[in-house]
Amino acid sequence: KAVAYATDPEDNPALGLRAIRYCLKKPEVFKIQLRAILRAAVFGNAKILLPMISSCEEIRLAKDMIDEAARSLEVEKIPFNREVDIGIMIEVPSAVIMAEAMADEADFFSIGTNDLIQYTLAIDRGNRQVAHLFQPFHPAIIRMIKQVADVCKKKGKKIAMCGEMAGDPLAVPILLG
Repeated sequence: KAVAYATDPEDNPALGLRAIRYCLKKPEVFKIQLRAILRAAVFGNAKILLPMISSCEEIRLAKDMIDEAARSLEVEKIPFNREVDIGIMIEVPSAVIMAEAMADEADFFSIGTNDLIQYTLAIDRGNRQVAHLFQPFHPAIIRMIKQVADVCKKKGKKIAMCGEMAGDPLAVPILLG
């Protein structure tokens, strides 16, 4: 989510400097978060989930920053565990289209249904005039979910889902199908 004090106002913040874009533009902030995750991973299972990924390059840049965070901890002799799975959020149509290539870069996927629906159907859920067009069962959405699930099955990757659709009992038979 956008942090008001950390970014300049944007005309369309949903398509602006947020998620992985913010992290890559503000490496000093991202590196603090990555170091904390790697340090916490010493004490238990930890994973890194990269938000709003739209290209393989973003994954590679984030992985480079994770490696950099690990090197800095090593130099400082601070205990850490670099063996954390790195996953990506599938929230934008380009991630669905590029899912097969992205599966070679990520350990797991999580489909963020709210943003995926919003960006695919070109609607703003917060806009009362078009919010009714937010349709989780739109054929395009179902096909996109299937495409990502098929890639995960083929590549042996774990897949998860979050967002309103993930909690909707009516979606269960469709998603299982």
